[in-house]
Amino acid sequence: MHHTLLLILGLLFAVFLLVMLAQRFKIAYPIFLVLSGLGISLIPGVSSLQVEPEVIFMIFLPPLLYEAAWYTSWNDFWKWKRPISLLAFGLVFFTSLVIAYVSSAIIPGFTLALGFLLGGIISPPDAVAAATVLKGMKVPKRILTILEGESLVNDASSLIVFRFALLAVLTGTFSFQEAVGQFFIMAGMGVVVGLAITHVFYFIHRFLPTTPAIDAALTVMTPYILFLVAEEFHFSGIMAVVSGGLFMSYRAHEVFQTGSTRLNMLGVWTTMIFVMNAFVFVIIGLKLPEIMAGLGEYSVWQAVKYGLLISLITIVLRFLWVYPAAFVPRWLSARVRRDPSPGWKGPLVIGWAGMRGVVSLATALSIPMLMTDGTSFPHRNLIIFITFVVILITLVVQGLTLPFIIKLIKLEEIDNIAREDEQQAGIQLRLDNIALDHAHRRHSEELVDNELLAFYKENIKLRMENTRMQLNSVECSEMQLVEVKKYQHVLMEIYALQRKELFQLRREKYYSDEEIRKAEMQVDLNELKITGSKHL
Repeated sequence: MHHTLLLILGLLFAVFLLVMLAQRFKIAYPIFLVLSGLGISLIPGVSSLQVEPEVIFMIFLPPLLYEAAWYTSWNDFWKWKRPISLLAFGLVFFTSLVIAYVSSAIIPGFTLALGFLLGGIISPPDAVAAATVLKGMKVPKRILTILEGESLVNDASSLIVFRFALLAVLTGTFSFQEAVGQFFIMAGMGVVVGLAITHVFYFIHRFLPTTPAIDAALTVMTPYILFLVAEEFHFSGIMAVVSGGLFMSYRAHEVFQTGSTRLNMLGVWTTMIFVMNAFVFVIIGLKLPEIMAGLGEYSVWQAVKYGLLISLITIVLRFLWVYPAAFVPRWLSARVRRDPSPGWKGPLVIGWAGMRGVVSLATALSIPMLMTDGTSFPHRNLIIFITFVVILITLVVQGLTLPFIIKLIKLEEIDNIAREDEQQAGIQLRLDNIALDHAHRRHSEELVDNELLAFYKENIKLRMENTRMQLNSVECSEMQLVEVKKYQHVLMEIYALQRKELFQLRREKYYSDEEIRKAEMQVDLNELKITGSKHL
C-alpha cells in the first residue's frame, strides 16, 4: 500500500512538472497529460494499479461534469441551443452509429453492441482540452459558447449511449424502440431528480449559517449525491448532475454571497479538477502495459492500426456533420438567417476542435472486467487501447495545430458583442453608481461627518472617472489604447512590489500573518480587476 501510494504521488508530481513545462511553452496542458500517460507506460518495472472500473466511473465523472456545468453560462447556452443540440445530441448519435458499424465491420469478432459501446466512449469532445487550447486566442464568443455547451451536454448523451450499449453487451439483448423510450424517461427523470436535490442544497447554502469551508465541501458533495440518488431510482445520474450544475450555476449569485466563499470554492474546484484530470492519465499510464499484454488475438500493431483508423473516421465525421448543421437550418428558417452567417471559418474551427479527453478515458476504464456469467468482458482491453489512441491523436495533432489554423484564417468576431474590457468597465460603472446612490440616499449625513465614508465617496468618483476614460478609449485611437495598457502595466508592477513588501513584513514578524494574508488577498483582488478571473 505504501509503495503504491508513493508511486502515485511521484508520478503525479512528475505530471505536474510536465504541465508547468507546457505552460512555459504555451502548449495546452491536456496534450502533455496524454503524452505523460504514454510516457509512464514506457517506464520499465512500473507496477499496474488495480482500481475497480465502477469506482473510476463513480469518483471521476460526477465532479468533472458538474464543474463543466458550473462554468457554463445559461444565457449563452440558451441563445445557441440549436447548434449546441445538433452537436451534443445529433453528432453524438451519428458518430456512435457510424463507429458501431465501421468497427464491427473491420475488427474481427467485434459485435455491433461493442461498436456502440466504443462509439459512446469516443463521441464526446473534451471541454477542458478545447478551452485550454483556445485560451488567450481571439476566438468569437459564439464558437466558445457552442464548444463549451456541446462538451457539457454531449458528455451526458454519450454516457447514456454507453450505458445502453453496455447493457446490451451484458444481457445480449437490445430493442431500439425500448431503448429510445427508456432514453427519454431516464434523461427526463434524471433532470427532475437533479433539480429537486439542488433545490435542497440551494436552501442549505442560502438560509443556513454555513461557512466558506462548509460551502466548498457541500459543492464537492453535491454531484456525488445527485448521481447516486438518480442511479438508485434507475434514472440518468449524468443528467441529474448536469441539470443540477446548471441550476446552481445560474443561482450562484444568490447562494454564495461573500467573496471569501467564492474565492475558496474557486481554489478548491480548480485544484480538484486539475488533479483528477492528471490522475486519470496516470492510471491509464500504469495500466497500458497490462492492456497491451491483454489484447488477446490482436497484436499491438493491429490495435494501433484500428485506433488510427477510428481516429481518422471520428475527425472526418465531425466535419461531415458540422457544415450541414451550420448552413441547412439557415436555408430552412428565416428566423435563423437573422443571425450573422458563421461563414466557412467558424465551422472549420468547431470541426477541428473535436479533441477527446478525460471523460472518454474515464468512461473506457469504467468498463467492467467480467460479464454477468463470470467470463471476461469481450475486447475490453482493445476498446480501452483504441480510446487512448483516439485521445492521443486528437489532442496532439488537432490540439497543436488548432492555434495555427486560427491565426492562418484570421478568425474574427462575427456577432455584435461588446469587447471584454468594455463590458467589464460598464459593469464597474453600474456597481459604483449603486454605491454612490445608496450612500447619498441612506447615509447623506455620515458622508459629511465621517471622514472614512467621505474618502470612500471621493474614491468611487475618481474610479468612475477613470472607468469612463477607459470606456472612451475603446473607440479611440491606438495611442490611447496604449496609454490604458501602460496604466495597467504600471499597476501590475505596483502590485508585484506590494507582494514583495508583504513578504518582507512577514519576515520582520511585526504584523500577524493573518493580517498580512488579508492584505495579500486585497492585492489579489485588485489584480483581478485587470487580469480577470480567467487567469486564476
